[in-house]
Amino acid sequence: MVERGGLENRWPSQGGSWVRIPPPPLFAATTRIGRVGLGEVEAPGMNRKLDVGGVLSQTFSTYGAQAGVLLPLAFTLFLLVAVIDDLVAGSLLLFPLGLAVSVVAGTLYQGMVVNLVSDVQDGRRDSSIEELVKATMPVVLPLIGAGLLAGLGIGIGFLLLVVPGLILMTLWAVIAPVIVVERSGVIAAFGRSRELVRGNAWQVFWAILTVVVITVVVGAVFAAIAIAISDTVLMRILFNVIASTVTAPIAALVAAVIYFRLREIKGSTPPLVPEPAAGEADPTG
Repeated sequence: MVERGGLENRWPSQGGSWVRIPPPPLFAATTRIGRVGLGEVEAPGMNRKLDVGGVLSQTFSTYGAQAGVLLPLAFTLFLLVAVIDDLVAGSLLLFPLGLAVSVVAGTLYQGMVVNLVSDVQDGRRDSSIEELVKATMPVVLPLIGAGLLAGLGIGIGFLLLVVPGLILMTLWAVIAPVIVVERSGVIAAFGRSRELVRGNAWQVFWAILTVVVITVVVGAVFAAIAIAISDTVLMRILFNVIASTVTAPIAALVAAVIYFRLREIKGSTPPLVPEPAAGEADPTG
């Protein structure tokens, strides 16, 4: 018979006394910390899952509090996207191109929003719009490169019976935050995103699907309004910009919130807040 006492096993000797036998290294390495009396340890985040409701709640609370920053940035960036979307509308062959442009713009916007979400971790925003844009400038080229690759990959995936596109969209959900926060290279960001999503792919997928549904519904509503007023190219572009301005912060915030929460679940080190530019005072000092 073997009894466990703390982290040791006991085995009766021939003389009837009990001999303590230290646990093997494997057992010691897998004991659970924080579970008193169980003598087992669990790796950080092993059983934790991403809370989709918590992600969406934080997303919309941040949206409401920071709308004055999020909306002007979105309007400026997605004006070009709206023009291109209208030009490629109705063409299946040009659909990947339109999607690629949208993903590039979305990735750049996500980069700015990641800095915003990182900035408000203490409950208040210390950076201006100009500072958020400047903080993203050093990673603009990697963001564009990653956005192009992701856009083409996801676009081709959707052409291949949709499912591959959904899978890639889920696995690559936090590419932009990885590049901005961890200063990762383009190719490395894809692997890092996949690593963070692993184990929570369904949760990430449902969060993304919620964003997609909201985007489609809002876009359809504004498109119907545009047609009702005047079915012209200019009117469609205008309302497309408005729809993108309203929905882009949701998608970008979801990606940023998912990233920071997955880092916490995986037990990664706390995210780094970008250093102030040379000559600028530290807003937290």
